[in-house]
Amino acid sequence: MTTIFDPIKLGADTAANRAIMAPLTRGRATRGHVPTPIMVDYYAQRASAGLIISEATGISHQGLGWPYAPGLWSDEQVEAWKPVTQAVHDKGGLIVAQLWHMGRAVHSAVTGEQPVSSSATATPGDAHTYEGKKPYEVARPLAIDEIPGIIADYVTAANNAIAAGFDGVQIHAANGYLIDQFLRDNSNFRDDIYGGSIENRVRLLREVTQAVVDAIGADRVSVRLSPNGDSQGVNDSNPEPLFAAAADVLNQIGIAFLELREPGPDGTFGATDVPRLSPLIRKHFKGPLILNSDYGLGRAQADLASGLADAISFGRPFLANPDLVDRLRDGAPLTQAQMATFYSQGAEGYIDYPTLAEEKAAA
Repeated sequence: MTTIFDPIKLGADTAANRAIMAPLTRGRATRGHVPTPIMVDYYAQRASAGLIISEATGISHQGLGWPYAPGLWSDEQVEAWKPVTQAVHDKGGLIVAQLWHMGRAVHSAVTGEQPVSSSATATPGDAHTYEGKKPYEVARPLAIDEIPGIIADYVTAANNAIAAGFDGVQIHAANGYLIDQFLRDNSNFRDDIYGGSIENRVRLLREVTQAVVDAIGADRVSVRLSPNGDSQGVNDSNPEPLFAAAADVLNQIGIAFLELREPGPDGTFGATDVPRLSPLIRKHFKGPLILNSDYGLGRAQADLASGLADAISFGRPFLANPDLVDRLRDGAPLTQAQMATFYSQGAEGYIDYPTLAEEKAAA
């Protein structure tokens, strides 16, 4: 029976176990979106994960509206990422860069320009800015002749990720960000080749993924989707055929793996009554499928044993337990993450969570 501790081949690399570190938005880069030395320690501490998926990392200044988040569009950023990837590799780990364009979920106070999206819509609620929270702004619909430039930004970021030493990339097509805004019908009201039919709404996902695959190879490219329920106000009236079509496209392209964020009705960081679509997507995507959201060891083992999942990604458990794999193996208690320091700067709540060995030594 497959267990969370068994190795798995994910594209070009073989992960030592199936406990994947999910992408976790933090805020420890500079205001200019350059990684900092403290990030080296953070990722190295968690290198025992089968694979680390990095925090969401901006492909362009236009697409990165999160304060103190890192980017991958400049030479300075590439050079600052190199010690991070080297530290993970020195510990025997693997790390891929999650490529992020936030679309309408940015604020001009951070980017200096009106947000862009599939259509003229706004994310509900308030955006994080350097001056505190501010109401989200109505996005400007991307003109069709701007879309090749967006795709080119993904390719540049992917090439930069490889130059920085990452083992691959993950295209962030989930959580209500730009590609998700094109996918779903309550945020995409276009009447051109990127709107209307499911085939058209999946087009940007297909074009971005194919372009990145052409640049760095299918075995180094993965995608993240969030198919069930609302994500930052982005939703779909008929998600089953939409995400079946998306899975078919990604299967045809032959990406290394697909990760799904699927909150349940009792989700602790987002909840929905829309059923999980992983059983449907499993039928359409034949590569490795990684599932995410509120997993403990028991549920993870059950979904691996049934064949629904090939690996499980853990978010907050890895944030608060740098040695999560050892704790799961030993049946040790888990430290609870402190939300107050998720997006703050500095070491607190970032690199000061103790390992099990450190706890025992201090006892």
